[in-house]
Amino acid sequence: MIGTQRLLQMNELNEMRRESYVSLRIYKERLKLFHDKNIVRKTFKPHQKVLLYSSRLHVFPGKLRSRWTRPFIVKVVHPYGAVEIENLETRKIYKVNG
Repeated sequence: MIGTQRLLQMNELNEMRRESYVSLRIYKERLKLFHDKNIVRKTFKPHQKVLLYSSRLHVFPGKLRSRWTRPFIVKVVHPYGAVEIENLETRKIYKVNG
C-alpha cells in the first residue's frame, strides 16, 4: 500500500517534469522567434566604406573608448555573409563575418 502510493507520487513528479520541459521548450521557441524577427541583415557592396566592430570581451572597456575601428573598404562579398575588407592605411585584407 505504501509502495504503490510512493510509485504514484513518483509518476506524478515525472509527469510534471515532462510538462515543464515541454512548456519551457515552447517558451524558448517563442522567445527566439521574437528576437529573430528584430534582426536586420546587412548587405554590403564592393568599394563600400565600413567600420569594423571589435566584439572582444573587455574587462574594463572604458566609457569613452569606441569599439568601432577605422574605416575599411569592402573588397569582395562572399555568399553566406563572409566579407573581405581592406584597411585603408596598411592595405592589408581581412576576411570577416558580415
